[in-house]
Amino acid sequence: MWFRQDLRLKDNPALHYAAELGSVLPVFILDEDCPKHAQIGGASQWWLHHSLHALNASLNDKLHMQKGHATEILLDIISTHDITHIVWNRCYEPWQIKRDSQLKQQLMDMGIQVKSFNSHLLWEPWQVLKKDETPYKVFTPYYRKGCLTKTAPRMPVAKPENLTTAYKPDLDHGLDSLALMPSIDWYDTIAKTWLPGEEGAAKRLSEFLPDGAKDYKNNRDFPKLGATSKLSPHLHFGEISPNQVWYAGIHALNGNIDNQGLDCYLSELGWREFSHYLLYHFPHIPEQNFSPKFEHFPWRTDNESLLAWQRGQTGIPIVDAGMRELWQTGTMHNRVRMV
Repeated sequence: MWFRQDLRLKDNPALHYAAELGSVLPVFILDEDCPKHAQIGGASQWWLHHSLHALNASLNDKLHMQKGHATEILLDIISTHDITHIVWNRCYEPWQIKRDSQLKQQLMDMGIQVKSFNSHLLWEPWQVLKKDETPYKVFTPYYRKGCLTKTAPRMPVAKPENLTTAYKPDLDHGLDSLALMPSIDWYDTIAKTWLPGEEGAAKRLSEFLPDGAKDYKNNRDFPKLGATSKLSPHLHFGEISPNQVWYAGIHALNGNIDNQGLDCYLSELGWREFSHYLLYHFPHIPEQNFSPKFEHFPWRTDNESLLAWQRGQTGIPIVDAGMRELWQTGTMHNRVRMV
């Protein structure tokens, strides 16, 4: 079982499938064979360290952790151990799709059974298309006419009851070998704000529901209320799935999907889907503007103003508050990000 952005036991389709097959060797690889823009920054490294620590504990310290080129490491593990199947949950960045496709073909050529699953999205990007079979470019029709007219998102699956994990000491280099923790202790206030891991994600969701969803449409506009769910990093690292959030929200409001607050909150999961969707159908957007008209946008170069903005010293109160919030907590309220 190759863990990636799915660092949880509940509602993990690949893990659920693997547990049915037999003894599972759980593996996480910090893949260094990735584009520069895909290398994670310091705050994300801090989060990943603690998320992996939590996952390892839930696997009774049997998570095998290494860093390097994922393809090379996986091929080496399979060639030196009695592996018959490999399973993973899909990732959607262009470089990940390319890596996974090439690896899948290599493994199949070796006679290894390979199976991948969707654990990260409510709808696969290729499932939602316009009538002419082209992708949507605008959110509202994508979500309202595309997603919501499709089959409802799959129901979450439970934590595997019959999970038997194997452990090979030679394959586990340990969490510290990933060298994720920053060398300078700048993260104290972030550490007080968050609890990375599956348990922390579940706690955050339970604190948000039901009132947070019910009142979301109005309260989300006011940063001082702290009315958002703050599930973004938990979703990113896969400590909770969008399916779990989707159905927990519906259940918390007794199935009243017409509630304006809940409808608005679920549409935010739709925005998350839309980002993955656009990246899948338009893989050039990390390097080029989505709309060509912005290629000629008149950017201004002003290092002094840039530094003032970064430090929250522009003199514009809501801008400075947002930048200080980002530094102290690792996140910034959506309305402030828009400003």
